[in-house]
Amino acid sequence: MIRAVEGWFGVDEVWERPAPGPGELRADLRWALVALVTITVSQELTRSLGLLQDERYGPVWQYAGVVSLSALIVVRRRLPVFVTLAAGTHMILMSLVMPMTMSQLTTQMAYFLLIFSGMAWARNRRALAGAVVVVLVLLVLLFAWTYALGSGIEDIRRNLGESEVEQVGPLPTVLAVVLFSILGNTIFFGFAIGLGQVAWRGAMRRAQVEEQADTIRAQTERLTDQAVVAERLRIARELHDVVAHHVSVMGVQAAAARRVMERDPEAAHDSLTAIERAARDGVAQMRDLLGTLRVADGHGDGAHQDGHGDGRSAPEPTDRAPQPTLATLPQLIEQATTPLCAVTGEVVESAPGAAGRVPPPLQLSAYRIVQEALANVRRHSTARHARATVRVDEDAGTVEVEVVDDGSPRVGTSGTGLGLQGMRERADYLGGGVEAGPRTGGPGWRVRVWLPLDGHRATARTTAAGAPATLRRALS
Repeated sequence: MIRAVEGWFGVDEVWERPAPGPGELRADLRWALVALVTITVSQELTRSLGLLQDERYGPVWQYAGVVSLSALIVVRRRLPVFVTLAAGTHMILMSLVMPMTMSQLTTQMAYFLLIFSGMAWARNRRALAGAVVVVLVLLVLLFAWTYALGSGIEDIRRNLGESEVEQVGPLPTVLAVVLFSILGNTIFFGFAIGLGQVAWRGAMRRAQVEEQADTIRAQTERLTDQAVVAERLRIARELHDVVAHHVSVMGVQAAAARRVMERDPEAAHDSLTAIERAARDGVAQMRDLLGTLRVADGHGDGAHQDGHGDGRSAPEPTDRAPQPTLATLPQLIEQATTPLCAVTGEVVESAPGAAGRVPPPLQLSAYRIVQEALANVRRHSTARHARATVRVDEDAGTVEVEVVDDGSPRVGTSGTGLGLQGMRERADYLGGGVEAGPRTGGPGWRVRVWLPLDGHRATARTTAAGAPATLRRALS
């Protein structure tokens, strides 16, 4: 029983209603003044009707009770538990010494507001429950004293008159008066306590909803920031792959042109042409990536100065080159081929057209992985031959990328490791994996990457070593 009462009062709730602010305290002061004026007017109207002549105490004590009652309204939200206990006690005492002053409608409304406010604003719910119990016990004792031990029954008979104290309904008249008084007080206190508790729980639910909204807003902002960071990392990887590939191509082709310029002008011409093509392709791809970044930052309106420096905004190009796919691998292989290193490549499909059905993000990732691996071959290896193979196995649900070469590490070109890191980030994001290291059974280096077609991490298809079964068939 006690646990049920405590649960109803919210004793176990961790939420605590915040203390009232300055605006609410000023509002309480205004309400106290309104209550004082209203009760005073009602009191004087009642006095003019001659209904206060039988009051035990005169106007001074009557107004002392009215002022003290109005003063409780000033602190109704600042000291809610005290107000609940004080209002109930005040009401009981006033009913004993000045019943007509206490029973006025305006005074009753003030009592109702005070008990309601105590229930709605109490921050210590256990203390509130104790205050309410004390008030109710005092009320029961009042009824017991008035009707059982005191002269309440005789007063009722005297007010009704001896000739009219006869039963005219299902209950005796005196008993009906007693029960009517008990019912009225039960409704009064019950509604004040119940509505105050409803208001308190409503405030708690609003606070919980606001807290949840703040949490959702913070999570949304955090997820947005994470998405922005992820997109910037993706663009950084793209830029790294593009710059590394094309710059390495230009460096190797320039070295080849320098070596054969005097004895084979035609070969030097081809190398210079390859340098020009690589430079154009690299600039175009970097422009596309930077344009994407500018749009992501909200500056895709092209508001930058043109070459004349007059402050006019130059329009952004709207025709961007499509992202590379597996269909453009032959062009990549052609660019990567130099007089110093012959590069071959192929796309192996489990069924005709399987490569074209690979989702675009996977095609782009496979292309970039081949591009970065070949760039590493040119920069860090003495290889004379390299081979890039992309296998699309729709039955196994995987895309496998393998790049192998026959060279050994070039002295003084250890690199930063960003290329392999970018490969691993791409593979991890798409649910795949990466293996990179020296070839077994022969010279050279091998990079193997597997990506699931559905973008989820492989389970049954993955071997104990973490690679799909089809990947184990890679050439050594």
